[in-house]
Amino acid sequence: MAAQVFAFILHKDGKADDTALELLAASQKIAPGAAPIAVVAGAGPAIDGVCQELAAAYPEVWKFASDALAYPNAEIIRKLLLNVLPKGCTLLLPHTTFGMDLGPGLAIKMDAAYVSDVAAVEGRDGETLKAVRQEFNGQVSTHLACDMAGGAVISVRSGCFPASDSGSASGKVVDKSAEVGELSARRRFVEVLQAEVGDVDITKEDVLVSVGRGIGDKENLPVADELAKAMGAVVSCSRPVVDAKWLEKSRQVGTSGKTVKPKVYLALGISGSFQHMGGLKGNPFIVAVNKNPKAPIFQVANVGVVADVLEFVPELTDKIKAAK
Repeated sequence: MAAQVFAFILHKDGKADDTALELLAASQKIAPGAAPIAVVAGAGPAIDGVCQELAAAYPEVWKFASDALAYPNAEIIRKLLLNVLPKGCTLLLPHTTFGMDLGPGLAIKMDAAYVSDVAAVEGRDGETLKAVRQEFNGQVSTHLACDMAGGAVISVRSGCFPASDSGSASGKVVDKSAEVGELSARRRFVEVLQAEVGDVDITKEDVLVSVGRGIGDKENLPVADELAKAMGAVVSCSRPVVDAKWLEKSRQVGTSGKTVKPKVYLALGISGSFQHMGGLKGNPFIVAVNKNPKAPIFQVANVGVVADVLEFVPELTDKIKAAK
């Protein structure tokens, strides 16, 4: 009998995170033919809406409701999963800061294999999973083989597995709150501090022109500004641009910046690290311009242009202006 496959789902304000459907797509590559089970933990009536939303895509959803689960504390979630997951199962996690906090210790406690930041799956030979990770900021691809016979905890890179657009699973929600067990932690949630909104709120924009270190220097930012103006867009950026103090923190896209859901995303001189792509949600049309043909962002971009940003973008801006 094949081992069961589970996907731990992040959610906020009564909505499942976009990675929920990406994990479903990844499960079909990692364990073909398996019926993945979504695991949802939380508190209050909002969790019911999340479970119903997921039941439209997953064949089965396990609901765990408890006041102790009101905030996603990895220490508490680790204890919950150890209480409820069957031995030898496979658990998929989103490779977010939370997933990185939860996964390694959980794998040790489960006596299971641990594979982090999976960007692609090459196939499966019996109990051996052949997967691909990226090292050195995407400059090197690592091909690995993982023995899943004793179970596995696998974190999946955001944006690498196109979300399944299945809304007709008619899955069932199973309330397993009675199985939560004793949950306690040495650390506790205090409060959420929202970052200040700057002169623009990039989380509400449909079109973003995002710049990375490939822009070269602060004096080159007007090149991106002109393109954004021509497109009716707003300029955002990756973390190195903020660290260099070329743009304010409120413009940063990524796990340590803002989470955005634009319809169109132009990435100019951005390598595409998972920290940056983790802040890009939904299913945007991604156009990437980078002079490095091996930049990892090309693996997820709808259109990739290998060119110098400072040479290509002015030409593109002129073409857009002419078209108008």
